Amino acid sequence: MTELTQSERDAVDAASFRRLLKHLDENRDVQNIDLMILANFCRNCLSKWWLAEGEARGHALDLEDARLRIYGIDYAAWKADQPEATPEQIAAYNAKTKGC
Repeated sequence: MTELTQSERDAVDAASFRRLLKHLDENRDVQNIDLMILANFCRNCLSKWWLAEGEARGHALDLEDARLRIYGIDYAAWKADQPEATPEQIAAYNAKTKGC
């Protein structure tokens, strides 16, 4: 594997993260519960991680800043456009999280 400098790694990491956000934005039909069932994280997790990393670097941010960055739109607007989780999704989520 090619050795990268920390700056080069940071640039690749940042570009990959932007690509992930673009992918999530282009696939808004994928609900947070679907992500939680399949990958054990969701857009809300990303929002909280982004907020924590920003605060750790001394930036005055809040959860709404983080959600806007991750969701690409106002969280309330995004949430209003999402269907309720189905009983099957809830059952799959509960089965996945047992023992955590």
